[in-house]
Amino acid sequence: MEEIIVFRKTKYLISKLLKKTLNIPAIKNCEIDVTSRVCSASDVTNSTMGRYSYIGSYCSVINTNIGSFCSIADHCVIGGAAHSLDWVSTSPVFNSGKNIMHKNFSESNFEPFKNTVICNDVWIGSNSLIKSGVRIGNGAVVGMGSVVTKDVEPYTIVAGNPAKVIRKRFDSVTIEKLNKINWWNWENDKISEMATYFNNIDLFLKKS
Repeated sequence: MEEIIVFRKTKYLISKLLKKTLNIPAIKNCEIDVTSRVCSASDVTNSTMGRYSYIGSYCSVINTNIGSFCSIADHCVIGGAAHSLDWVSTSPVFNSGKNIMHKNFSESNFEPFKNTVICNDVWIGSNSLIKSGVRIGNGAVVGMGSVVTKDVEPYTIVAGNPAKVIRKRFDSVTIEKLNKINWWNWENDKISEMATYFNNIDLFLKKS
């Protein structure tokens, strides 16, 4: 029985290793803190990421500034190109610059990429879609499978398609205090010192 358990564990570890090896992430024109991670098969372009944040597997992140201590689950799409909704056509072949068809019928100026901002300590659930140009505030939570088309206020939980406010994580006074404390900017030594209070919001605020 023990031999079977060991075999299964070994098989699992080998499978995980192969997955990471064969599906390495594609990262281009990015500034990612050395403490942060981009998991297997994710594509991250023209983006930044602060410390101790991670992007899960099979994600697409384009033109996005991600803060510190963010948790982005698997299969999320963040940012991307917009299209010219008030023109005759939405096709990029009528825009200036390069496009996937390698064809331009005209050279009209249109900026397809808007910057997306994911602030600090944000948790984004799996299979979420975040529209380009959206700002998600500190401490916010995006439920799995959500489609976020509008800004999300700090410490707000949203979910659904389109994403709607479920509730605030804390009362307005507590949220204001947390935003002023900006604990995600603390040095590691101070975070280690205060870490024991992170599971008690009242005690954390008292000690901060």
